Amino acid sequence: MGGYLENIKSSRDLKRFTVAQLRELASEIRQRIIETLAKNGGHLASNLGVVELTLGIHYVFDIPPDKLVWDVSHQCYTHKLLTGRAHLFHTIRTTGGLSGYASRLESPADCYGGGHAGVGPSAALGIAAARDRLGSNEHVICVIGDGSLTNGIVYEALNNIAQTTRRLILILNDNQWSIAKNVGAIARYLSKIITNPHYNRLHRDFHSLLKKLPKGELALMLAQQVEESFKRALTGATLRPTTQELETDGRGGTGNSVIFEEFGLRYLGPADGHDIEVLINLLEFAKNYNQPIVLHFVTQKGRGYAEAQQAPEKFHGLSPTQIIQASHPQPPPQWADVFGQALVKFCKTNPRIVGITAAMPSGTGLKYLEKELPNQYFDVGIAEEHAVAFAAGLATMGYHPVCAIYSTFLQRAYDCIQQEVCLQDLPVTFCMDRAGLSASDGPTHHGLFDISYLRPIPNVIAMAPSNEDELVDMLYTALLTNHPTFIRYPRGPAEGVPIKSCPQQIPIGTAQVVKDFQLHTHPQIAIFGLGNMLKVAIAVSNLLSRSSIDTAVINPRFIKPLDKETHLKFGSQADLLVTIEDHVLAGGYGSAVLELLHDNGITTQVLRFGWPDKFIEHATTDEDLRAVYGLTPENIATKILEKLSQQIPEFVQNQQAKLKPLPTPTNTPG
Repeated sequence: MGGYLENIKSSRDLKRFTVAQLRELASEIRQRIIETLAKNGGHLASNLGVVELTLGIHYVFDIPPDKLVWDVSHQCYTHKLLTGRAHLFHTIRTTGGLSGYASRLESPADCYGGGHAGVGPSAALGIAAARDRLGSNEHVICVIGDGSLTNGIVYEALNNIAQTTRRLILILNDNQWSIAKNVGAIARYLSKIITNPHYNRLHRDFHSLLKKLPKGELALMLAQQVEESFKRALTGATLRPTTQELETDGRGGTGNSVIFEEFGLRYLGPADGHDIEVLINLLEFAKNYNQPIVLHFVTQKGRGYAEAQQAPEKFHGLSPTQIIQASHPQPPPQWADVFGQALVKFCKTNPRIVGITAAMPSGTGLKYLEKELPNQYFDVGIAEEHAVAFAAGLATMGYHPVCAIYSTFLQRAYDCIQQEVCLQDLPVTFCMDRAGLSASDGPTHHGLFDISYLRPIPNVIAMAPSNEDELVDMLYTALLTNHPTFIRYPRGPAEGVPIKSCPQQIPIGTAQVVKDFQLHTHPQIAIFGLGNMLKVAIAVSNLLSRSSIDTAVINPRFIKPLDKETHLKFGSQADLLVTIEDHVLAGGYGSAVLELLHDNGITTQVLRFGWPDKFIEHATTDEDLRAVYGLTPENIATKILEKLSQQIPEFVQNQQAKLKPLPTPTNTPG
C-alpha cells in the first residue's frame, strides 16, 4: 500500500507533516485498520475513534522517551502503526503476530501493558512519580475512555495525583461508550457538558478563537477561563457549591468547577477529538503546563466506517469476516446467547431473579434481558467490585441476582466475592463467560485462573457445563440454590447439543459417568474431562481403544464440591486417573482431585492436563494454542501411553503408532 504510513517509524517522523497531510494520513490509517480487521478481527470501532487523537499525541510528543499509557489499551492500533510496526500490522491478533493490546515485550513505545479498565491513571502516576524522583524530564500521558470513569480505581488515582506530581497529562477520550453505552451519574455529567445547545454554540466560537490565538500559555489560559464560565453558566455541570466555595475555589477563581478540578487538576475541554488543529494546540499547551491537567476530547466511536458509527457496540470487537454459503450447516449458538436466553426464561417465572452486568450486555448475553425485562436488568458500568457488593445487598432482601461477568474481569472483585457474598452465604449466581481461552485477545483476557481463586473460599458451589443443554440445567440448579454459585463456560459457539424444553435440576456435587469400564481388563484408564474438555476426553478414549485399553470417561460437572464417591471409585479401580481442564494446573480441578485421593489414602497415579504456570500468549485460534501446549487428544493419548510404559512396558510396545487422529466428537446431552 502506498502513502505516508510505511515511512513512519516513530513520533519524530510526524513533525514534518502539515495539518493537511495529517488528515490524509488519518484516512490512510483508518483504511488500513478496516482492511486488516476484516481478515483478523479485533477492536474496530474504538480504534477508528482515536485516529486523530493518537496522531496529535505523537505529533506533539516524542514517544519514546515520553511515556504514553493506554488505559485498557485495546484502542492502541494507530499507536502501533506509528511506532515502527506498520509492516507487521497484518499479523495483529494472530499466532506469532502483534498483540491487540499494548505490550512491553513488543516495543519500547509501549511503556505499559494491560487490558483491563481503570488502571491507566494509577500506572501513569506511578511512572510520573518515579520520573520525578529520578530527576528525568519526560512527559507522561495517559489516555482513558469515559467508560472507565465508572470504575472506582480511577478516583483512587485522581485523589492522589495533585499531591504526588506536578506534571501529568490525562486525556479523556469521551465517546459516550465503553463497550455498551455508558451508564450512571458520571455519564450523565459528561453528557451535560457536551450536549447543551447554548454551550455548544459558544463552544464552536471558542474553537474558532483557539485556532487564531498564539500558542502562549496566557492566551490559552484566558480562553479556557472564558469557556469555563460558559460551561458553568449554561450547563449546570458543576458540583453543588458551599457558601465558602462561592467565595473562592482555592485556585484563584470563584464559584465551582468541573469534577476534575475538585481533585486539584486543571481541566480543558471538551474539544473536538477529530479536529487536528485543536488537538495540537491543546496538547502543546498541556506539554508546557506545570500542573497535572485533564484534556477532555469528544470523539466518535467507529468514525470513518458508517456501519460502526451507527452500531458502535456491535462493531466494538469483531471476529474475522467469514463468507458462509447457504449450503453450510447453521453454526451452534454462542455460549453467551444460550445463557442470556435461558435467564430471560427463568426471570419471566420469578420477578425476584435479576441480572447484573458490568458494561458488557452483549458479550455476556444479558442484552436479551435488557430488551425483554428491563426492570430485572442492571448495568452498573465498568465496576465489578460494585456489581458483586450490589448483588449481595439485593440478595439480603430476597432477590436472587445473577452476575454475568467474564472470568478474567471477575477476579477484580475477589475481595467482594469472599467478604460480601460467600462469608454471608448469600444466594448470588455468577456466570463466568470466557472461562478458558480467549485466543486472539491473549493473556489479559484468558479466563484461566477462576478455579484456583474460588476453590479456597468456603460456601462456594462451582460448576462447568460440557454443553449448552447442561449450561441451562446448571443455571436452573443455581437459581434453586440458596448459596453462592459459580458457572464457568468458554467463549464462542457451544457444542450444538439440543436444549431440553424443561431443564432438570442437578443434584449438587454429582458427576456424570459418560462411559464406564467395559473390558474389565487391565490397564484401565479413568479420564475426567471438565466442562468443554469433555469432548477431548471422549476423543482420547476413542484413541486409546485402538490399543485395547479399557477406558472410562467422566463428566465431573462440579468443581466444588467434588463428587467424592465417583472420584474415589474410579481412583480405586483405575491403573491411571487422567484429568483434563481448560484452566491452569496450579490450584485447578486436577489439583482438587489429587488432594481428594491423597486425603483418602488412594495412591493411584494422576496425570493432569491443563495450562502451565505462565501467562499464555495470544494466537489466531484456541486450537493453535492447544497444539503448542499439548492439549490435543493425540498428545494426551501419547502421554498416557508413555506413563503406562513405565508401569506395564510389555503392553505398550509399538502402541504409539496406532494413535492416528480421530474426529473430535460432539458432546451428547446429559
